[in-house]
Amino acid sequence: MKLLQHSLVARIVASLLAISAMALVSIAVTMTVANDSRGDAAAINMAGSLRMNTHQILTALLRYDLHPDAAHDDGVAALVERFETRLASPELTDALPDAADHALRRQHRELLSRWTHDILPAINRARAADDRQGPDPAPAFEALVGDIDALVTLLERNSESKIQLLIILQFLFLALTVVVVAIALYDIRHNLVTPLRHLLVLAREAARRNFGYRTHFRGNDELALLGRTFDNMAEELATSYAELEAHASLKQAELERSNRAMQVMHDGSRALYGGGNDLCASAAPMLRQLEQLLDVGPIRLSLNDPHDDRQIPILATHSPHRPEYCRDHECHACLIDPQPLKLEQAQQGECLLLPVSVGELMLGTLEVWHSRSQPLSDSVRRLLNALADQLATAVYLQRRIEEQQQVTLMNERTIIARELHDSLAQSLSYLKMQVARLERMQQKEAPRERQAAVFDELRTGLDSAYRQLRELLTTFRLKLEGPGLASALHQTAREFGKRLGYPVILEVDVPPHLLNPNEEIHVLQVVREALANVLKHANAHWAAITINFQEARLHVVIEDDGIGLDDDSSPPMHYGLVIMRDRADTLGGEMTLHNRPGGGTRLALVFTPQTARLIHQQVAPRQDATGASAAETADSFHDDRTPG
Repeated sequence: MKLLQHSLVARIVASLLAISAMALVSIAVTMTVANDSRGDAAAINMAGSLRMNTHQILTALLRYDLHPDAAHDDGVAALVERFETRLASPELTDALPDAADHALRRQHRELLSRWTHDILPAINRARAADDRQGPDPAPAFEALVGDIDALVTLLERNSESKIQLLIILQFLFLALTVVVVAIALYDIRHNLVTPLRHLLVLAREAARRNFGYRTHFRGNDELALLGRTFDNMAEELATSYAELEAHASLKQAELERSNRAMQVMHDGSRALYGGGNDLCASAAPMLRQLEQLLDVGPIRLSLNDPHDDRQIPILATHSPHRPEYCRDHECHACLIDPQPLKLEQAQQGECLLLPVSVGELMLGTLEVWHSRSQPLSDSVRRLLNALADQLATAVYLQRRIEEQQQVTLMNERTIIARELHDSLAQSLSYLKMQVARLERMQQKEAPRERQAAVFDELRTGLDSAYRQLRELLTTFRLKLEGPGLASALHQTAREFGKRLGYPVILEVDVPPHLLNPNEEIHVLQVVREALANVLKHANAHWAAITINFQEARLHVVIEDDGIGLDDDSSPPMHYGLVIMRDRADTLGGEMTLHNRPGGGTRLALVFTPQTARLIHQQVAPRQDATGASAAETADSFHDDRTPG
């Protein structure tokens, strides 16, 4: 009895055992009746499937009548075979009573007879190819369906009679069970249902994130113990959930801060990459905003000097003074700070030293100071690494631009020196030799007639040198409307068009950035020299320039309709033509000059462009190349000044 008083499970088990005992008696009595009903449901189901099979056969016959092919005929045959199999299946015949005069037996025999004598012949006639227009089999199928319905009805009535007998027996034992159940329900309501309701309320409140509800169960049964356990679990969940909310809030705040920092870096990248040579003005505002967002600072950026391997301070936030190597004292980007702070005072904290590098090239370091009491999180470290990479890219691009500008400047100087060497320097060298010749003639007291010839050559040489100088000045003073050779050619065509008195036709079909600056100057000088010859000697009324790129070669053609050449060959000793041939040899091409069939001359220059667009990765090789170019220029001037 004590067990029943202190255990809810024991009381429920006792009630169940009492109910089970009465149920066993009821089962033993009704088992025979229930065993006799076995197979009735399968028989009813099988009989009902015959009705569906009948409609399927009729539908298949209609499809076969519309499309008499082998596939539809096979379908009708398969459905007929399925109907016969189900009609003679054990599920249906075993459920029929053994008595031959029973109504179910008679109805089954009648159904089998109708199928054999009426339906099968109608199906065979419908399948026959020569008798497709016979009588409609639908009435026979309707009669078959009626017989099937009658069989199903008899099966249902037979099963219902057995079920009624079972119901009577169940009611008999139900009355005996009600008394036991009423006693059990009373105990369950007061000792099981009410505590379960309290537990459900506790679970519902916990699902609503309200962990303050308690059951306060008393007693020693299982539900009382479960209630006290749930109370302890709710208290622990309340504590854990509060900690999780606090952690999630911190993570959310950190994520928002990281997003704002990424936005600041993204906005600052425009000024950083487009700020030219002013790294302080473009980077200082971004660094100050990142300090406020990430709660770090000050930040100091130092770059490596590529010449003597030392670090040079470039920028320091919260600094009251300029960097030691500040290049622009008109800039105040690093001094605009409401609270200047000496970097030495911040060194009482901890410093995160980040490399500012691109690949294996070390450009400098980024010092980020922060408080020792607030260590940097992983997200902040990732943002600072991204900042260092961004600064490294900006510094690297800035240096590459400066180096490219230096290389471009030296290339321009080399081109100018080469042009002076190929034109004016040769003329001056020739004049110098003529002066030396004149001095020797005067020392030997040569006749004035011989000296007059030298004076004429000096005068001609001076005129040629002066003309070349003017051509060079005109070439280098051209204001290009756009990059490349085409802009200079258009200006040249307009210039000579005004001097000739008629427009010079220009056709240019050249890919952009095909020629290097040296090749562009040579081509432009050849065109100008050819147009100058047209102006001086051709007496023409039409001139045209055609430049195109075909089969990896550049074709330059200058034509006119002037008086042409005397013997359809280029004058071998004409000074301007000699210079143009030298330019063609320098370009590695071929120049031809001959008369046009319709009158005038045609000058053609053909060469293969050799563009030099390689960018060196190291600074030293580029400086060596620059120094070599300058040395070659100096040597060329020295050779020109040396008398031959």
